[in-house]
Amino acid sequence: MSLRAAAAVAAVLLALAPAVPGHADARDPAPGPAEGLFLTLSGGDESWIRGVRLRCSPRPAGPHPQAAGACASLDTARGNLDRLRGDQHPCTKRFDPVTARAVGEWRGTSLDWRRTYPNACVLDTATGPVFRF
Repeated sequence: MSLRAAAAVAAVLLALAPAVPGHADARDPAPGPAEGLFLTLSGGDESWIRGVRLRCSPRPAGPHPQAAGACASLDTARGNLDRLRGDQHPCTKRFDPVTARAVGEWRGTSLDWRRTYPNACVLDTATGPVFRF
């Protein structure tokens, strides 16, 4: 069987396959790249980086470990990361810069936000659960 014929058979079988309850249907379109926010943290010397996807609409979702709290914080700030309330607590003055970035979409508004903080504690006091991953 040719590659083209095999692909056609696979497409027909996929179209006829019933959806499994509780699982994503392979026929559903994949979420777009701008749906939700992609949050990243990186060290000052860019020796490390980590990131996670956060979706807040229609409900908190994604692999973010504190999605509900992060979405609630973003809702309170109306999507303006400069207005996050964070969690005020004392921090050392140790200089170990960390850069936070949020790129994507929040409640229909495009975001591309970036800020560098003197250390992870100061980041946490400023952003609360949004960058706790």
